[in-house]
Amino acid sequence: MSMVQNFLRVNLETLNSFLTDSRSLRKMVYSKEAIHLDNLIDIDKAWEGIFFLLTGESIGTYDQAAPPLSWLLVGPNDVDRNQDMGYGPATYTDIEQTKQIDLALQEISIDELTQRFDSATMLEKDIYPDIWDDENALEYLLQYFEDLKTFYQMAALHHEAVILFLN
Repeated sequence: MSMVQNFLRVNLETLNSFLTDSRSLRKMVYSKEAIHLDNLIDIDKAWEGIFFLLTGESIGTYDQAAPPLSWLLVGPNDVDRNQDMGYGPATYTDIEQTKQIDLALQEISIDELTQRFDSATMLEKDIYPDIWDDENALEYLLQYFEDLKTFYQMAALHHEAVILFLN
């Protein structure tokens, strides 16, 4: 079974509706129509690899990473602590926190991430998924990193919060 990280851009009204009734969040993201949502992305299984390149931390040590980049794995706010979205509850960043993430991501270049990539260390630290000795592993991460950067840029531009969850 694989673990995929998802990000959903929402305006304040939608965020508040999900905070009031978290079942509506689950219903929306797991509906058949969800594949047509342009405000929902997943970064496949690249999530921990990207997080590691950005922060030097893993899922086991994510709380040692500094905000705002630490919020890319687990947001600072809970949607509903008791709701399981697949691998735990959904968390979110509010509009200002989302802007902070966008600014931090915009400062990081592909070249910088490429320099940080060390397949041996990633394998040794058991960074998910176990693909880091594959010749296309870096390209895989960089593709999803660019998608994530664009996603947060759009969220900041539209003054949106971001809900994130693993499934």
